[in-house]
Amino acid sequence: MLNLSSAGAQQFCDGLTRRGFLQVGSLGAFGLSLSDLLRNSARGADSAGRTRGHASNRSVILIWQHGGPSQLDTFDMKPEAPAEVRGPWRPVASSLPGLDVCELCPEQGRVMDRCSVIRSFSHGNGDHWAAAHWMLTGRTGANGSDRPARQPSMGSVAAHLLGPRQPGALASVNMNDGGFGYHGGAWLGVSANPFGYGDYSYGNEAGKLPTGDDKSFSLVEGLTSDRLNTRVSLQQGLDSLNRRLDTNPVFRQLDRVDQQAVEIVLSGRVRGAFQLDRESPATRDRYGDGWGAQALLARRLIEAGVRFVSLNTGYWDDHGNIKGALDNKMPRHDRAVGVLIQDLAERGMLDDTLVISAGEFGRTPVINKDAGRDHWPQAQSVLLAGGGYRHGQVIGSTNAKAEYPTSRKVGVEDFCAIVYHALGLKSDDSLIDRSGRPMHLLPGGEVPRELL
Repeated sequence: MLNLSSAGAQQFCDGLTRRGFLQVGSLGAFGLSLSDLLRNSARGADSAGRTRGHASNRSVILIWQHGGPSQLDTFDMKPEAPAEVRGPWRPVASSLPGLDVCELCPEQGRVMDRCSVIRSFSHGNGDHWAAAHWMLTGRTGANGSDRPARQPSMGSVAAHLLGPRQPGALASVNMNDGGFGYHGGAWLGVSANPFGYGDYSYGNEAGKLPTGDDKSFSLVEGLTSDRLNTRVSLQQGLDSLNRRLDTNPVFRQLDRVDQQAVEIVLSGRVRGAFQLDRESPATRDRYGDGWGAQALLARRLIEAGVRFVSLNTGYWDDHGNIKGALDNKMPRHDRAVGVLIQDLAERGMLDDTLVISAGEFGRTPVINKDAGRDHWPQAQSVLLAGGGYRHGQVIGSTNAKAEYPTSRKVGVEDFCAIVYHALGLKSDDSLIDRSGRPMHLLPGGEVPRELL
């Protein structure tokens, strides 16, 4: 947990120390003091050139399967193909007539009538970093030898342009970053970074993101809401250190970070969302532990007003022993995704929440000598639910080995357009780039007409 202080243990006249003034986890990135942030806020700068006027009540939950899930072993099974193509699992009927799913996916199978499966998603890049960066930002930039993020993620763009759905909430949360995520703000600055939660053991090629938990959003050392408001009103008296940060463009938007920090701590809404024990035992049992519990947290964060939640479920780069790997992780992923969609539907939240499950590419149609599948960007199955779209359908098709689309090819920019459209954003909406020029959110792409 990080502390919004860098001025040591200097005391205010009432005995409160700067170090104990306020804890809000990562929202005070790099140990900046509250007074630093307040000074930035007083300037009133909106230097990033935010596009204003957008209004949307919708949110996104992105289930990111970094490494690349297999289309043949999920939603595009080919039971008539040779054994080395079809894989070791049998297809089973889903709630959508005509769509069979892998036997490892019973929970997703139960909600397929509420979903759309894009079988014809395809692109041409088999590099993990390049493909993940492209998928999650809508633009090329990173590759295997040059991994830092070049462009802001869709979640960070949504946080920047739209903010949270409710005051006092986080705009974006990223769980289990995993390494191929590119979920950060890049040149948009630290205020567009998501709040990180969960397993970050792989690191993050997008740059270090702040992390924390529900304890990150608490007042400390006896500080009350009234006393905090008093301190905020005395911002001119809280002159601080770290003046050198004034010239660093990474920190230009810390006024927004400060504003969020105070709102979040005073509302308590986000901290409450992290407390899963407020859910009934039946609901917690339904989701289960691990990724299931994190999917439940994602739903609670959306209820609390978060705009964009990304949840990374494991590592899907199964070059060897794909049966053992998927037997282990697919049931856990399936439960998280399927129960989440069903729960959102039962609560009347699904239409206003776009749920997506995808990775950076699919897997090879032929199982290799190590009993695994290799990278295959030419075909992938993408699962969608909610978000105001029309569902209960399969979009596109592939050939007999699930190698290539045979109808209705959908590309990366189309994928990103689906996300932005659900949030009320358009591909030709603009950000102000590093050179001070307007840049469209996407260079192209359109929402598949079947979804509209």
